[in-house]
Parts: sequence; C-alpha cells; structure tokens
Amino acid sequence: MKKLLVASAIMFSSMSVMAATQSTQSTQGGFNGPTEAAPLVQAKGGFNGPSAVPVLNTVKAASHADDNVAVELTGYVISSIGKEDYMFKDVTGEIKIEIDHKDWHGITVTPTTKVIIRGEVDKDWTVRTIDVNTIALAQ
Repeated sequence: MKKLLVASAIMFSSMSVMAATQSTQSTQGGFNGPTEAAPLVQAKGGFNGPSAVPVLNTVKAASHADDNVAVELTGYVISSIGKEDYMFKDVTGEIKIEIDHKDWHGITVTPTTKVIIRGEVDKDWTVRTIDVNTIALAQ
C-alpha cells in the first residue's frame, strides 16, 4: 500500500510539473513555425541642431580635410562605381563616397534625387573619400 501511495505521489508530482511547464510555455507566447526574414526597420530620430564639432558642408572642403572630419553634404549620388562605392556631386565638385547597404534604410535615389549625406572623411595617402553613416532625402 505504501508503494502504491509513493508511486501515486510521484506520478501526481510529475503531472504537476508537466502542467506547470505547459502553463509557463503557453503564457510566454510567440510564434512557433517556419520563419521568413523580415526587413529590419530602424527607428528614426535623434538630435537635429548645432554641433560643437565643426562639420564641413562642401565637397571642396571635404576634399582637402583631415581624416575623420565630420561632413554633411547636400547634393546628388551621380553614379555607382562598385559594390558600395558611388560618386557624389555638389555645387563645388565631386568626391567618391562609400555607403554600406544597411545605411540606405530603404531610400531609392537617382542621379536627379537631391540628398543629404552625413559621415566622415576617410583620408588615404593622396585620396579622400566620404564614409557615409546616414543618407536622407533633401527637402
């Protein structure tokens, strides 16, 4: 009789644990099945105002700047010259820029679409390019 009671208690205990586990799993929620990669949507926002750090705003100034100097250029992406490399033009000249695929954030532009790019100067021995962090449509 004691064995039957112990066995019953163990079985009841196991069933309680299973019920608790199922209860915990069902309260957590979520999707259980095949997944398809959803496009990442990045929140927009941040500070828009004056900076204590000087920011260059022309291609001409950027083409003579030191490494890592901040830029905010308004103009046009006029051509693609490689995977993530493009030519950018404003009223003062042209410069090579690099925009990582993830930094486009769904924006599509043509050579006639006016944009604002923000980033920094990447100075090699004799060539300067702009490493773009953000691109936005100009107003």
